[in-house]
Amino acid sequence: MKLLKVSFSVAVFVACLSILGVVIADDDGESTPKYTIKEVMKIAHKDGLLKKVIAGDASQEEKLSLLDYYISLVENEPPKGDMESWHNLAGKAALAAAKVAVGRDDATAELKTAANCGKCHKAHKGK
Repeated sequence: MKLLKVSFSVAVFVACLSILGVVIADDDGESTPKYTIKEVMKIAHKDGLLKKVIAGDASQEEKLSLLDYYISLVENEPPKGDMESWHNLAGKAALAAAKVAVGRDDATAELKTAANCGKCHKAHKGK
């Protein structure tokens, strides 16, 4: 069981490193996000994945799925606003999702705060 926890923690750590790599990479246009912003909003938010994770009803696979969607947010370019703000907001959501996935204390509250739709939409949502 301990080996499983260590292996899982390493996998999440690698996912977090990929987020960091996207944030500090230069804008050469070579990286294509796995999901579009529209796909992330539909599946993670409108279809209720985020709510399920916050409520504590999500499986480990669903928690990792939310993390994967939020990594794509970081990889995308926002319809409006600057990239630094986008990376800050999307990065906080991705990091909070990673903390939930590895079972950190108070991670669910952090995710709920980081996934503040209004704050992100005000700064970055297009028409």
